[in-house]
Amino acid sequence: MTRVLVIDDEPQIVRALVINLKARKYEVDAAHDGAGALQLAAARHPDVVILDLGLPDMDGVEVIRGLRGWTRVPILVLSARHSSDEKVEALDAGADDYVTKPFGMDELLARLRAAVRRAEPVGGEDGVLVETEGFTVDLAAKKVHRDGRDVRLTPTEWHLLEVLVRNTGRLVGQKQLLQEVWGPSYGTETNYLRVYMAQLRRKLEADPSHPRHFITEPGMGYRFEK
Repeated sequence: MTRVLVIDDEPQIVRALVINLKARKYEVDAAHDGAGALQLAAARHPDVVILDLGLPDMDGVEVIRGLRGWTRVPILVLSARHSSDEKVEALDAGADDYVTKPFGMDELLARLRAAVRRAEPVGGEDGVLVETEGFTVDLAAKKVHRDGRDVRLTPTEWHLLEVLVRNTGRLVGQKQLLQEVWGPSYGTETNYLRVYMAQLRRKLEADPSHPRHFITEPGMGYRFEK
């Protein structure tokens, strides 16, 4: 069963999420502050996290960074903060998706399912190793090696990398990338792509400001070159 960690200090939202998730056969843990959430995550190892940014003891972005220090678990932000800068900050810290309050339960659950799917390992038929002079991508093991060490990627970073690598040398349009990585209801959130491409470049390019492998085609999309 998929285990969900809900982190929110609003009891009515926690109650609604717990009822709806349990009705769909998820196992659910709940925390009402950041410190308790980090402890619970370490003890229970959830498969996906739903996180409110406005917590009483710390900002939710700090919780994201705390989780990202040791786990690639999908993190779905649920917040009343609507500004683009705040969304980008959360995504940049390592969140995988962002839903604003008030929200529709059906949409939230659909995004939760998509986040879980993105985190699932690929099948054995995908045993492809892609090597560049600076790093190696193992599609079967879902691992990236650089300078002899594993590179930690979030599930969304990995999915974006995987789509680009499977289309090596070909332009992948912005809309296609958004829909493949985030889901069919996406298509115009190009700021997501900018954030995640910047993160991939920081982690994998020798010179992120002059990328050799992750190429931007302005206004069109992105291309991966070996």
